[in-house]
Parts: sequence; structure tokens; C-alpha cells
Amino acid sequence: MSNENKNQFRPDDHDNDHFLLTTVVGSYPKPKWLNRAKELYEDPDHGFDDGDYDEAKDDAARLITQEHERAGLDVVVDGEMRRNEMVEFFAHRIEGYEFNGPVKVWGHNYFDKPSVVSEVEYDENWLVDEYKFTASATDRPVKVPITGPYTLASWSFNEAYEDDAELAYALADLVNEEIEKLVDAGARYIQIDEPALATTPDDHAIVGEALEHIVEDIPEDVRIGLHVCYGDYSRIYPEILEFPVDEFDLELANGDYDQLDVFKDPEFTKDLALGVTDVHVGEAESVEQIEQNILKGLEIVPPEQLVLSPDCGVKLLPREVAYGKMANMVEAARNVEEKLDAGEIDVERGAPAPADD
Repeated sequence: MSNENKNQFRPDDHDNDHFLLTTVVGSYPKPKWLNRAKELYEDPDHGFDDGDYDEAKDDAARLITQEHERAGLDVVVDGEMRRNEMVEFFAHRIEGYEFNGPVKVWGHNYFDKPSVVSEVEYDENWLVDEYKFTASATDRPVKVPITGPYTLASWSFNEAYEDDAELAYALADLVNEEIEKLVDAGARYIQIDEPALATTPDDHAIVGEALEHIVEDIPEDVRIGLHVCYGDYSRIYPEILEFPVDEFDLELANGDYDQLDVFKDPEFTKDLALGVTDVHVGEAESVEQIEQNILKGLEIVPPEQLVLSPDCGVKLLPREVAYGKMANMVEAARNVEEKLDAGEIDVERGAPAPADD
């Protein structure tokens, strides 16, 4: 069985017949010196100007991209070194948004929640420059994570549209425009991040409709993934199988795979990007533990449909721990591939009914 959409990212010198693509969700710990550079940039008493700060971000993006290479990942990201927060970063680049100060979200934490005050419009490129820089810093394929329109709508104050669905569809058209520019620049792997779906699962139809806007006129061989973390997946499965994406990136390690059975019936017909390391655990799981987690994924899909990643972004972990999780994940993936090649793994997947039965 082949999977051309996934195999386009297979390295030419890949040693094993089987290929379990390894990647990350997106965010990665920023080097401490980059945080210091930001402080200097924001302090008017220092002469740390735009050029200095841009140079620091370039250096960090190059460093983390190459750190992903060193860990052995098949598809790399720059760790989102230029981004601050997953909604705020994009809201600053979309006409129609404005900021009126932070709001308290939990405990002593604040979120600079933006407002949509007029019709949203595409203004400047969001990620094309980021993608071009990352692609120039590596010979490996680069994935581009983009916050999805439903989350951009849900985590903002809507003061301009009839409801959040209408706002999400308008934002989806802008995401579509950005992806078209990314594809023109050479991008082949796009990940839409929709964490808000897990908190409002009854809105899965809105997310599905927004994704239809997003993929319009995007070539079929451009890989589109959807990352959804946290929540009760039984509230959105199997409906998400109708979404026009190639891959679902799911957080399952954090719950010790207690939701695994959700995806066994009906049959999981898309590719599964399985979280095999828990980003809430402050130490790197052993290679042996990750190998056992990979076998959980093989209970849902055959190897041809399996992709491996951490549960979510790893930006809150110590950098050495994040690196350890990546390196151990890659070693575990290669070990499982060897065992699959040798016929040493036989995972029972059962015979689930097709989704339309």
C-alpha cells in the first residue's frame, strides 16, 4: 500500500522500507537570549533597533531549524521563533482587528485578546517570509503551521459579524489566500491549528465548512493537516472524517491513550499524526516507551497512514527536554520501521465498519 501524499516527504536515503514520518506540531522553546533580545527591543533606553531584533529572530529560527535536523526529524519547523501567541500574531497582520488591552484568562495569566471591529481583509503576507527563510536554512521539507479561522474567530471579540461562524468563514478565505502564496513559494505541507474546536465540539460543522474555504483551488498534492488538541474526541468523531484534509494531528499521549478506541470504529480513513510524547511531562520519554506509544497508533491505521509527532507544541518545556523528546521519537520511529520490515510487529486493528455504513 502506498501513500504518495505522505511519501513525498520520505528522504531519498531512508534506510527502511517502511516510513513513519516524524515531525513536530510547531512551537519550540525559544533560546533565552532571544527573550532577552525582545526585552532590549521593547526598552526605549536601549539602542536595540528593528534590524537588531530581526537579526536575532533570524539567528534563532536558523538555530532551531537545524536543531530539528540534528534530532533527525523528517519534516522540520523553525519552532515559531518569530511568533508570540497563536492568535495575536495573526491578528496583528489582518485588517479589521484591533487591540484594546489584555484580559484575564485564568489565575494570574493574561491574554491580549483582540477585537474584530470591521470586515477582515488580507493585508500583508503572514508566513511567506518565515517559510522562505526556514526553507533556505535546511535541505529537509518544512511544515507551515497556521492558526485556523475557527480559533482566530472564537478567541477574539466579534464586534463586526453576525456570528462567529460568519467571521470564521471570512477568515478562512484569508487563510486560503495565504496558503496560495505559500504554495507559490514552494510550501508542500500546511497544518491548520484548531484548538478551539476541542472546547466547542458541537461546532465541528463550522470548522468543516471553513476548511472547504481553506482548500479551495489548493493543489491536491499539497498536504493539509488539522491539529486538534485536548477535549473529548468522541464529540467530533467520526464527523471529522468528512473534513477536506489529509491528516489529523491528535493529542493522545497525555491521556495515556484512553481515547484510542474512539477512532477504531468506524474506520479511520485519513492519515493519523499521533502524539507519541506528552508535552506536559517534563522529561524525555524513553525510546522504548515511545515505541510502545507508536504501536498504539498502529491499532488505528496501518504504517502507511501513520505520522509521528509530540502531542502538541513543546514551547513550555526546557529546551534540552524538548530536544530529547524529538531525538528519542526519531530513534523509536526508526526502530519500529525496522521491526515492521522484519515482520516482527503484528498489530490487531480489527474490522471496523466504513464511516458511511
